Amino acid sequence: MGDKLRFDRLADGDPAHVVETDARRSYARMTGAPVIVAVCLTMADMDKYPDPRRKKAEYLMAVQSAAMAVQNLLLAAHAEGLGACWMCAPLFCPEVVREALSLPDDWEAQALLTLGYPANSSTLRAASRHALGAVVVRR
Repeated sequence: MGDKLRFDRLADGDPAHVVETDARRSYARMTGAPVIVAVCLTMADMDKYPDPRRKKAEYLMAVQSAAMAVQNLLLAAHAEGLGACWMCAPLFCPEVVREALSLPDDWEAQALLTLGYPANSSTLRAASRHALGAVVVRR
């Protein structure tokens, strides 16, 4: 994944030292986590449609379902006192992730979740909420 990140970012013209810093930071986050969960989707059990519009809608439903599963995992991790980070890097190099993890051909990696107990438990902040009127618009 790091090689793909470097290749793409350098092709974009990003400074080499910035790219290397980013690649090393990502590598450290992943290898430093005691647990990584790879979140994947497959269209195997989704409905099949003959037209592109509905095929796209069905695919987007699968993506949304994977995202909702990730959110639930993040909430459950937090409830257990775990730190977690949602990393979408696999979206930029799905073939690299598929090969590295020996995933079936029809599985698409959507995210990596790093899980572990935080080194500093103060990083798990108590939830704060905005007033309903500050986030809801009624017309």
